[in-house]
Amino acid sequence: MAPCTRQPRLILASTSPYRRDLLARLGQAFEVQSPGVDEDPREGEPPATLADRLARAKAEVVACANPGAWVIGSDQVAELDGHALGKPHRRDAAVAQLQALSGRQARFYTAQCLSRATPEGDLQSLHSTDLTVVRFRHLLPDEIERYLDTEQPLDCAGSFKCEGLGIGLFEAIETSDPTALVGLPLIATARHLREAGFRVP
Repeated sequence: MAPCTRQPRLILASTSPYRRDLLARLGQAFEVQSPGVDEDPREGEPPATLADRLARAKAEVVACANPGAWVIGSDQVAELDGHALGKPHRRDAAVAQLQALSGRQARFYTAQCLSRATPEGDLQSLHSTDLTVVRFRHLLPDEIERYLDTEQPLDCAGSFKCEGLGIGLFEAIETSDPTALVGLPLIATARHLREAGFRVP
């Protein structure tokens, strides 16, 4: 009988239910920890750079607190006309975001980082950023109100949930990984986990 090889400990550095559900699809046992990272952008920081920096920061903070464990950090930043769109948190802000996106094209940068702190204190990291381009159809004011009444996506950048009714707001999506727009690019995540020694089909 072949010896049983134990896989490394895996932690998701996020309390997002969307990222938790996505990671569960890869069939790995994992824990969840909040990274507690300041997500405010730096002055003049491009959206893609912001997403990458925050994904790394989330993974590395939790990795340093759990030496030997592999930690997944991820962050998504929406961009319209070169400006980042954050989570609306309030209904009036969500209305304003969807009005601005109506009939327009937006870019969504979803960064992912897999990090591990060695016993010697060194950090090993694998990271990548996925770009998704979303073309929104022209949205009528009552459509926006009805949509927000239904899904209340106040914790989502861009004010929609593409895995739910939010898909009806789009004309088209251009991406190399359809899971990226939900919050965690699983193609890159699976590749990095395999490189780190996890058994991912």
